[in-house]
Amino acid sequence: MENDSWWTAPAESEDGHLIMVTGRRDVARFRSNPRFSIRVEVSWKYDTDDPSGMPDTETSRLMEEVQEALQTTFRKDPVAVLTGIFTGDGRRDWVFYTTSTHIFGRKLNESLAHLPLLPLEVYCENDPAWEAYDEMSQAEIKLD
Repeated sequence: MENDSWWTAPAESEDGHLIMVTGRRDVARFRSNPRFSIRVEVSWKYDTDDPSGMPDTETSRLMEEVQEALQTTFRKDPVAVLTGIFTGDGRRDWVFYTTSTHIFGRKLNESLAHLPLLPLEVYCENDPAWEAYDEMSQAEIKLD
């Protein structure tokens, strides 16, 4: 990730646990394209003994490998853009906006094919106004 294109801020889950939120700043060219109207959340629930709710080192390394694979794939074929990452309380969520759930699913599988089977869940919703992105961005505003 290019650091100047991203921000990170602490937030809290509904039950008060720490969630680290990382958001992408440079989304204007995607957001202005009405085809990027589908929000996709790829979630990985993990067990943790850490009181902070963060993943252990081994899980964290594998998550970073997954993230790099996804970012590489969508850099080459920009049918989706990673806009946010939420980590904590036994879960990591990668949030994308895409033009097609069918193509996104195919690219997701292609990008992760070299890795072991992962406990990922995928949720999709229409969000043409990027309301969820705006809500996430409130965490950055609180930093200022």
